[in-house]
Amino acid sequence: MGTSCPAGLTYRTVIPSEDPIYCYSHSLRSRYGETDQMGYVYYGRYLEYFEESRTEMIRSLGFPYTKLEENGVMLPVIHTEVDYKAPVFYDELMTIKVMLFEVPTVKLETYYEVYTERREQPHIIGQVSLCFMKEENRKPCRAPADFISNLESAI
Repeated sequence: MGTSCPAGLTYRTVIPSEDPIYCYSHSLRSRYGETDQMGYVYYGRYLEYFEESRTEMIRSLGFPYTKLEENGVMLPVIHTEVDYKAPVFYDELMTIKVMLFEVPTVKLETYYEVYTERREQPHIIGQVSLCFMKEENRKPCRAPADFISNLESAI
């Protein structure tokens, strides 16, 4: 899947082309300390924005990270990908869409689009993969049944 670039390279899109099975929107305002000398939000901050949005999405499903941890399940990041389309400036209100395209088993694959009122297209798109892991042995495990149940009820 991709389009041909002028130099003969293939560009792979980050977000799947089908409709998501679940979508959550979270609002954040960029702060002065998150910007660089050009007044742009520093590129590394977007992973933090993704994390906050993902945490709130999981909370909205009635299954906050604290509940995962109480059940001995960790959710470490195993892969990230970010595509920067246009900068976000200081003090802009962002809407961060978190999308799921499949019910997780061992991996939770989340996709992101960052919007502001200034632009119809996303400023940033991204993907973060996480792995459900048992705290006791640090080995991958299936997503908790309660988590899956809550997600399926929301779909």
